[in-house]
Amino acid sequence: MTGRNVRRYVADLLRGRRPRAFRPDDDEAADLRAAIALRAARPGAGTPREEFVNDLHRRLAGELGEPAARPVDRTRRRIVQTTSIAAAAAAIGAAADHMIGQAAQEAPDTTSPTLVPNSGRWHPVAASAELAEGAVRGFELGSITGFVTRVGGQARAVSGACTHLGCKLAFNTQARRLDCPCHTTSFALDGQLLRHQLPQPPRPLPHFEVREADGMVQVFAPPSA
Repeated sequence: MTGRNVRRYVADLLRGRRPRAFRPDDDEAADLRAAIALRAARPGAGTPREEFVNDLHRRLAGELGEPAARPVDRTRRRIVQTTSIAAAAAAIGAAADHMIGQAAQEAPDTTSPTLVPNSGRWHPVAASAELAEGAVRGFELGSITGFVTRVGGQARAVSGACTHLGCKLAFNTQARRLDCPCHTTSFALDGQLLRHQLPQPPRPLPHFEVREADGMVQVFAPPSA
């Protein structure tokens, strides 16, 4: 994606035309938000065009059963203008939010990154003998919380903090999933998102680096943990 679509979008904004939609990346979305904010700050940006006001008045007059050619007094005109501004602002805002957020909604990130601190050490979190196949153990290392499990003979660990607002997850023993108590969100033991009721799907849970040494399952985390 080049900057051509962004330049075209900004040009349409400045000319008062309806911008042509496209799917922006994160940097382009930030540029578009800035352009929309600057356009809205221009003097007179909130004033609707005369033809828009007249057309709206004709439609309102038709619905109210009034003659379309009836003169409009200043009070009625201010009401129509205020309504027009609110309606136009809502439509533009909704269209911009939809276009900017469309890419994230259509293609949510389903990758589970691995947390690798700039500096860290191996912390024991469970005894290898106590972590049987399918077993799940929670652990806390200072401000870091997580869950370790064994799958296919390999120990794995994921973060125990929800990627939405960082609420501490709880292991649902019966459903074998990690539940967030804050916003009805659930993750699988491998970190993948299972369900949510949020406007945007939260990212999968990140993984920790795990090893087994000296009879212990160890997680690589910052020394302060």
